Amino acid sequence: MSTKGNVTVAIKSERIAKFANYIMKEGKKTLAMKILSNTFEAIKQKGHENPEEVFEKAFENVMPRIEVRPKRVGGSIYQVPQEVKPKRQFALAVRWILESARSKSGGEFSNFLAQELIEASQETGNAVKKKLETYKMAEANKAFARFANNR
Repeated sequence: MSTKGNVTVAIKSERIAKFANYIMKEGKKTLAMKILSNTFEAIKQKGHENPEEVFEKAFENVMPRIEVRPKRVGGSIYQVPQEVKPKRQFALAVRWILESARSKSGGEFSNFLAQELIEASQETGNAVKKKLETYKMAEANKAFARFANNR
């Protein structure tokens, strides 16, 4: 539990702690925790009982299982679909959620982040669209799956 000033956020999962680190800019963790606290409050105000549950559901819906990676074969570069490792799944999901929240303007970031998490938990929103785009690319290039390195 982190307390400094009037900021109080219970770090109940490793994902929430990692997410706070991704929000953080220039080492200002207190500010990142305040943003996270305000985000959870905004989720509660929008009628959701448990913000941590919304958070977890959002990440389950945004984390990609497959992505395409460029692979050079015989002078040509193919987009080869490959499975994504769990750490990278989380990193991509965080990146996409924060990117879509930061792209909005005209209000408080914590409200945009709360809205994006709620939308992602309901399988809508820009972050989920990004995941679906990735899946479409993988589907379109599945003929090149034979070039994948099976490590």
